[in-house]
Amino acid sequence: MSVAAELLETVLGLSAKPDQLTVAQIAVRAAAVYVILIALIRLGKKRFLGEATAFDVILVIVVGSTASRAITGSAPFVAALVAVAVLIALHWVFSALGRSSPLIARLIKGQSTLLVKNGRVDRRALHNEHMSQDDLDEDLRHHGLSGTSGVAEARLERDGRLSVLKRG
Repeated sequence: MSVAAELLETVLGLSAKPDQLTVAQIAVRAAAVYVILIALIRLGKKRFLGEATAFDVILVIVVGSTASRAITGSAPFVAALVAVAVLIALHWVFSALGRSSPLIARLIKGQSTLLVKNGRVDRRALHNEHMSQDDLDEDLRHHGLSGTSGVAEARLERDGRLSVLKRG
């Protein structure tokens, strides 16, 4: 075994079972995973860190879960980080495909739902989105509106936010 491999083995406890890892090894693993995740996320797309769709949230949850296993030793360190890299790469590929294909974009990211048009609430759309009138009223108040009469269009966006175009 080379000196570098022995050093990595000692510092990261690569062949140790989870209950054999020292506090220092877990701390070094955490720091390494943090730095590696920053690099991988920078290679991915920035958008999944902002106003996230379900597509983006799923990636964050699965990456977090997988990366934590690398830290705690419940999965092999390198294999868990390779899995994270694959997940981020797949997310990037699906995002690129969605950019080029409206059908794929709808399948993986969803689509907005028109809830109000010219002051009239689409009750069926509201029901299908599991929103009550109170939920809609609350969101409209966040946009400075006390009701739907001043709304040209209100949509529940893919990220769960309500976007509102006011009547001119």
